[in-house]
Amino acid sequence: MIRFKEFSEAHKEYISKCAFSTFNIAEGAVRSGKTIANLLAFAFELEKTPDTLHLASGVTLSAARLNLGDCNGFGLEHLFRGRCRWGRYNGCESLYIRTKTGRKVVLFTGGGLSDSYKKIRGNSYGMWIATEVNKHYLSNDDTSFLNEAFNRQLAAENRKIFWDLNPDYPTHPIYTEYIDKYLSLGMPVNYRRFTMADNLSISEKRRQEIEAQYDPGSVWYKRSILGLRVAAEGLIFRQFADSPERWICSSPPEDIEFISIGGDYGGNLSKTVFVATGIRKNFAGVCVLRSHKVAGEKGEISPGKIESEFLDFVRSLSVFPWPVFYAFMDGEGQYLTNGIVRASAEAGLSLRIGDCRKNRIVDRIACKSRLIAENRWKALEGCREVIDSTATQVWDPKNPDRRLDNGSRDIDTADAEEYSWEAFMKKF
Repeated sequence: MIRFKEFSEAHKEYISKCAFSTFNIAEGAVRSGKTIANLLAFAFELEKTPDTLHLASGVTLSAARLNLGDCNGFGLEHLFRGRCRWGRYNGCESLYIRTKTGRKVVLFTGGGLSDSYKKIRGNSYGMWIATEVNKHYLSNDDTSFLNEAFNRQLAAENRKIFWDLNPDYPTHPIYTEYIDKYLSLGMPVNYRRFTMADNLSISEKRRQEIEAQYDPGSVWYKRSILGLRVAAEGLIFRQFADSPERWICSSPPEDIEFISIGGDYGGNLSKTVFVATGIRKNFAGVCVLRSHKVAGEKGEISPGKIESEFLDFVRSLSVFPWPVFYAFMDGEGQYLTNGIVRASAEAGLSLRIGDCRKNRIVDRIACKSRLIAENRWKALEGCREVIDSTATQVWDPKNPDRRLDNGSRDIDTADAEEYSWEAFMKKF
């Protein structure tokens, strides 16, 4: 039996309105109970809907399963405990549920990629629940996951949509093309904005712990904690830029477990950069240990020079007592990486070299911002490129949620540093 805490009046009102509304949208701060409210309303409707097949989506399949299937013990597999089982439906991971009106199938999928729409084609869905809907793939053509999901619901007898999201920038398409547009047209939308104060299960102590994970001056704090739709502007890491000495150290932490390298290859206006980062035990944090920028202008840097300086960079890390496990290289220069792999093997270096993950830049920035706020990001005082890059990065005033990359800031170093630890983002 799930032991729910008392629900706030905001949650009660929202959930009750879901029974009479086609569109149900919960927006607001982290830990405000948005997803649980939608899951409960979705589960209530599953008991009585005549439709058999339904859709549950996240940015990725794993996110959908984690946030909608499990949801810290409050997800669909727990709400229907003893009456459900995981299986496959037309090749997709699905939850089979016994309800008062017969068997229902909830198909789980990811919606964050440009080809995600292909996974849900060919089916007709009754209801659709989506978490972090603003991070689903949006476009003006038939590759839009949202539009494809809507199309798949056209034959539903009880068509309902349940979305949750943290606030984004004010002109995000999720607002201009969907939420705000629907509200302005007077469509049957049950919209509610929630804050942590609406979640009565969050204690004051826990609330303070959550807030401490964010830089109070950052866009992440304004969106995730205050629940505001705000545009990113100015310095990205303002907290660091105001007092960099708080995160610069003369010696690395003693609990580093291994070293990971990130490499960004230069282009027309950029430089090739290598950054070595110490990853602390149990992924407690990171410390940038060393950085190197390959000297030379366009046409002066050959693959051989890059290979030679990479080998020298790896050898220079022998001054540290920790093993070098990985090198994550820019995937845009595959032929350069192949040369580095070959040269490293010939030199007898025993590290794993491959392409970087290329996570979304805004997600990498959010992760670093949180590490800085929690004092879990450090840099040795000799890493001037990384220190200066971190202190001077700014948001692009013409492109929401993108950092300025026009040659006026050292983004090459920023990319290389982020490549060195982005593979472990979820563990941080």
